[in-house]
Amino acid sequence: MSRRPQLTGRAAVLAVVVCAIAMSLAYPVREFIAQRRQIAELQQQQAKELDALGKLRERGKQLQDPDYTMRQARERLFYCEPGQKCFVVMDRGKAPAARKPGRAPKPKAPWYESLWKSVELADHGVSR
Repeated sequence: MSRRPQLTGRAAVLAVVVCAIAMSLAYPVREFIAQRRQIAELQQQQAKELDALGKLRERGKQLQDPDYTMRQARERLFYCEPGQKCFVVMDRGKAPAARKPGRAPKPKAPWYESLWKSVELADHGVSR
């Protein structure tokens, strides 16, 4: 009995052809996948930009409205129309604490004096 070889010439050629086809298709498939991913990213970016454009259009419509413009001028710039009485409260915080009579507040030293004192202290090796 003669044994047939496991790998015939035809099988070897078929294996080489299948490998060549697989190798020739690998790069285009990889590029196809990369392009699909890029398309998805661009579609997301386009959706964000369209959303921003819609918001800007709404803002433009608001700015075209004269009532909105007047309301903003009153709130932000404290605009008062002629013949209208307007009041502005200047101090919304707490009142300053009352000072004790007879004691004047100690004046703060200029910045250059405190800088020079820190240089002298550093020269002598003393910290504050």
